[in-house]
Amino acid sequence: MRISVIGCGYLGAVHASAMAELGHEVIGIDVDERKIAALAAGRPSFFEPGLPEILTSATASGRLRFSTDIADAAGADVHFLAVGTPQTLGSGAADLTYVDAAFESLLPHLADGALVVGKSTVPVGTAARLASRLQADAPHASLAWNPEFLREGFAVKDTLEPDRLVYGVADQHAASVLDQVYRAAIEAGTPRIVTDYATAELVKVAANSFLATKISFINAMSEIADATGADVTALADAIGHDARIGRKFLNAGVGFGGGCLPKDIRAFTARAEELGRGDSLGFLKEVDAINLRQRQRVVDLAVEALGGSVFRKKIAVLGVTFKPDSDDVRDSPALDVAVALKGLGADVIATDPEGLENARLRHPQLEYTSSTHEALRDAELVVLVTEWREYRALDPEEAGRLVGGRRIIDGRNVLDPAAWRAAGWHYRGLGRP
Repeated sequence: MRISVIGCGYLGAVHASAMAELGHEVIGIDVDERKIAALAAGRPSFFEPGLPEILTSATASGRLRFSTDIADAAGADVHFLAVGTPQTLGSGAADLTYVDAAFESLLPHLADGALVVGKSTVPVGTAARLASRLQADAPHASLAWNPEFLREGFAVKDTLEPDRLVYGVADQHAASVLDQVYRAAIEAGTPRIVTDYATAELVKVAANSFLATKISFINAMSEIADATGADVTALADAIGHDARIGRKFLNAGVGFGGGCLPKDIRAFTARAEELGRGDSLGFLKEVDAINLRQRQRVVDLAVEALGGSVFRKKIAVLGVTFKPDSDDVRDSPALDVAVALKGLGADVIATDPEGLENARLRHPQLEYTSSTHEALRDAELVVLVTEWREYRALDPEEAGRLVGGRRIIDGRNVLDPAAWRAAGWHYRGLGRP
């Protein structure tokens, strides 16, 4: 099919490349000339495993091209809206400026029978509003809402092999068109849920809110474990065997971050308040508060580990991204911990396999190194806050020969406490004795 993808940031670049990889003829549109030039040359502006390969393959085949001119989207059968919905400054609500601008710019270029498909995460009611606008100004086209469920680090796989497809549609024709777009996934047995606009919009924010709640729940349990001497990891294993609960996302630590979960639960709460149902999602404010409190807990543990003050003490912070296999530092717990320790007067040196450039742009006051060994050298405290594979695989004996003091805070509970303690380290996790 002929497809346009409006917005070529993280979501759009992955979606455009994956659609072309599936055999569709795709044009990616974005107003950022540098971003478009880089994508056309096979260089995404962010780190995502597997993306450079399919981007290069798709552009070389001629099935994928990029442009800054929205008019080049004319003639496409399907137009995907994949622009960002950031948090509004001074409010938890989602900013729909980019969604509305992309939609308005696309209206004059819609061919007869074209389908506009929203993929951006938006407040419930947005699709109905845009559908009304479409009916008034471009009745020859139709609208669907098809939320994305990408995990950073696994986005290519999640697009090519989704675990479910959700269509928010007003008629069966739109569903049939989306079936053609996703034919490969449907033939592979991917579950397909066809529903109304509002439900499709709610699926994404409800899923993220549930995951955030699950993470904050186990982090709350880690606080109780710390107060009682219990082991939150064993607790998570035990309750995770219950099929009604499950073990995934029951990992206590410094908490969640990134460009989705924090923003989405705040926007969902704000939308519920607009609908007069704020009490229904009041618990999400506590979910958010628990999550932010975990960052301060790690800082407090660092102060405690160094005898009550971190002033002029060298601290190695392992990780600045919000999760491994990503260069995303948006709302990163790791970066927040590093900045807080720096603010207390510590000599912080932070390292990360992929996120240093983005971290420098946000917090140039920190010292960075790409070398884990350099970060560890003479450090009086090590704080692991992003669970990159190379940090999980650190040898405690080798690391111990580099540092100035064998003290480590495992902010992700991914290390073996017994092994580190046997090597002479003062080990401290979250909710682990």
